[in-house]
Amino acid sequence: MKQNRSTAVMQRRIEPHDSLEYFPTPPWATRAVCELLQAEYAEPLELQRAWEPCCGELHMVRPMREYFAQVHATDVHRYAQDHGIFDFLDLGAAPPVLDVDWIFLNPPFLPAHRFIDRARTIARRGVAVFARAAFTESESRYAGLFSPDQRPACVATFCERVVLLKGRLIERNRPDPFNLDEDGKPKSASSATAYCWIIWRRDDHDTRHRWIAPGTSDRLTRPGDYPDYSHHFPEPKGSLL
Repeated sequence: MKQNRSTAVMQRRIEPHDSLEYFPTPPWATRAVCELLQAEYAEPLELQRAWEPCCGELHMVRPMREYFAQVHATDVHRYAQDHGIFDFLDLGAAPPVLDVDWIFLNPPFLPAHRFIDRARTIARRGVAVFARAAFTESESRYAGLFSPDQRPACVATFCERVVLLKGRLIERNRPDPFNLDEDGKPKSASSATAYCWIIWRRDDHDTRHRWIAPGTSDRLTRPGDYPDYSHHFPEPKGSLL
């Protein structure tokens, strides 16, 4: 059996330095961290404001709006019509919103520490970052993100795989029409990469390690969470046009 070496599923992927690295987050994964903030820290999200500055097609923003009183959505690129345009890494540009309690991020991997640094200067209560589990291993990020006076309040590990695919959002184990096998049939969406949420809270550096239980994806997936890509499926071999 050949190993699946797709950059969408391997632990290590290579991106150009100017890549936007758009890997949309499954909505259930965002609901999971909102539930964790409520359960672990009694955060009254229904009274708070949040910002997602890497919002893409709003796959993280929509579930955030189920929990927060208000959610602002921006991105450097126009992925959808109903979000603002803002370069979060342009330190010379005034943020379009400052009065926010939380910033949620699934940042591009290469400049992720810069996104986190700026987010932590803006958010009043905390920053929640969706990242590869290996993100916490870096020597270069230790001083600024994980040293005793900087370390996060919580790292929450997913016990089940969260499937991230470049440029598309497909439910785990469902056919992916953009990834075909040698017979031209869609492969099932899968991942070999482990992900977690890393949560920084102001003045809380006593890191807890929590686990997001198996079955959470089924429990927190809602109708309409995933785009309909049916028109992208290939025609069966031998079909008549």
